[in-house]
Amino acid sequence: MNSEPIEFYFDFTSPYGYLMSERIDELAARCGRKVKWRPILLGVVFKATGAQPLAQVPLKGEYSKRDFARSARFLGIPYAAPAAFPIATQNTARAWYWLHDSDCAMARRFAHAAFRAYFTEGRDINDIPTVLDLAEKVGAGDTVIGELEAALASPEIKDRLRREVDAALAKGVCGSPYVIIDGEPFLGVDRLPQIEKWLADSGF
Repeated sequence: MNSEPIEFYFDFTSPYGYLMSERIDELAARCGRKVKWRPILLGVVFKATGAQPLAQVPLKGEYSKRDFARSARFLGIPYAAPAAFPIATQNTARAWYWLHDSDCAMARRFAHAAFRAYFTEGRDINDIPTVLDLAEKVGAGDTVIGELEAALASPEIKDRLRREVDAALAKGVCGSPYVIIDGEPFLGVDRLPQIEKWLADSGF
């Protein structure tokens, strides 16, 4: 059985990315696998693919809003459509990478907290005070919060996120959520049944 980590690419403003985030770790663990989380920016992906936010596509956009909520109900995941949607998420993603470099577990808790804050409370998770508040709530102390606030304004973390997004595009990532298992890509939370079978059967 392959033990390579699963790659999970997502944007924090993606409803389907949120739903996948609530299921992917548990599913992977049942199959003896770990997951590498990788935040991206859908705006950059859309420029590369010529796409646009799903909710802004004529006709399809109204359907998608119903499907976000219905998919959440189907999976038993709390969901409340944010009033501001979609939003920029570069500060959220930058914070995740900075936290991940020093504390992977805290970064994972931060990701869950950010997703839930946006998709159940409608908070602006790209707002820096909100980012810092969420980091504090998942265990970051005063020193870490101060360092994180400074890091968010640094060219280094901005460049880090650009490199991560470029690397994702080079791998063919074209949306959120985008999951890669042993080189096999799966786009969308509706691919969860296929992902589960792929993991259970080592491919099909």
